[in-house]
Amino acid sequence: MVIRTVLTGLTALTLTAPNGFLAPIEWGGGPLTVDALPRVVYTAHRGGALEVPENSMSGLLAAFERGTAQVIDFDTRILRDGTLVVMHDDTLDRTTYASGSVRNMDRWDWLGVRLRPGTTLPDRWRPERPPTVSEVLDRFGGKIMLMLEAKDPKSLKSLAGLIRSRGLTRSVFVNTNDPVVARRAHHMGLLAQLWRSRAQMLTDRPAGWAAFVDVLDVDYKARDGDLLRAVNSGIPRVWAHTVTTPKQRDRVLWLGCNGVITDAPGLLSRTPIKRYRAVKAGGPLRR
Repeated sequence: MVIRTVLTGLTALTLTAPNGFLAPIEWGGGPLTVDALPRVVYTAHRGGALEVPENSMSGLLAAFERGTAQVIDFDTRILRDGTLVVMHDDTLDRTTYASGSVRNMDRWDWLGVRLRPGTTLPDRWRPERPPTVSEVLDRFGGKIMLMLEAKDPKSLKSLAGLIRSRGLTRSVFVNTNDPVVARRAHHMGLLAQLWRSRAQMLTDRPAGWAAFVDVLDVDYKARDGDLLRAVNSGIPRVWAHTVTTPKQRDRVLWLGCNGVITDAPGLLSRTPIKRYRAVKAGGPLRR
């Protein structure tokens, strides 16, 4: 069993994580879990992509330290040697100084990749290597809820292994656009999240997913009726993506969503929520 011993004055504290994993000191009696989330949840989408370099370690760290979101989101892909890395696109072209397919790289190639910070971002950011999934889980696991999107469904088993080995099955949402993949994640003992586009929501019947979906991730641009059908589906958490303005946020909360996934967590956190009426919902958001 792996332990950590911390000397504080004359007192020695030994912290042991689930499964013997080296526990961050901040865990105390155990990792932060889904049960600790507030009624209205802010998720920093890719760390807050209008405020920080998306899917970068420095951006995720800034989102964590600023405290403007209760969940930090990032995207995952798999390299040809099975290494799981943090990247949204299937190519390097948009967000890095390199080009080509992510899937064709191995972990040694990955060490040479550098993210290209967006020129419109506030503050100054340096180029940096995009992290691996293991690095993000080791840095933030148990300190804040995490949301990862499995861009490669075939990586689900490997992702589950990383999450389980760190005792984070109640601390990480696994996101997908495919109900079949969400069901697989649920059967693996993971927190399953399912995102749906405005077009998909026109014909979705989300009540059929209530048995295996922990978070339904809906498009804020959907019609009121489609959002209400999601809110009344029996799924306990219905969060709207990708919200960038207070007006968008206030509308989905008014319709009964109990969270937003946003590129601008700093802006939303400092802008008061307008009063909204109660809507019969599957989640706990009521007035």
